[in-house]
Amino acid sequence: MEVSIEAVNFTISEKLTAFIQKKAERLARHNVNITEFDAKLRVVKPETIMNKEVVIRVSMPQVAPMVSTKVADSFEEAVDASIDAIDRQIERRTSQK
Repeated sequence: MEVSIEAVNFTISEKLTAFIQKKAERLARHNVNITEFDAKLRVVKPETIMNKEVVIRVSMPQVAPMVSTKVADSFEEAVDASIDAIDRQIERRTSQK
């Protein structure tokens, strides 16, 4: 699985990168067909709460890419919520076959 993490207009910490890598690996263990995992992080309206946006895109063979966008107080919360949403999407799409 190819993992790509992009931070828009800020420098991402090693701790956050490791957290996202760990979550991507966990998702891949449950769904071995995942070929790509892309995470895009950005801060929206820096002066407000609930300003961390995460967009996660997951690709699998013969299935349309799945995307989840979540906004939360922290990137970790947003990543967790996005991973949960992607997991549900994968479950729905793979059970339809």
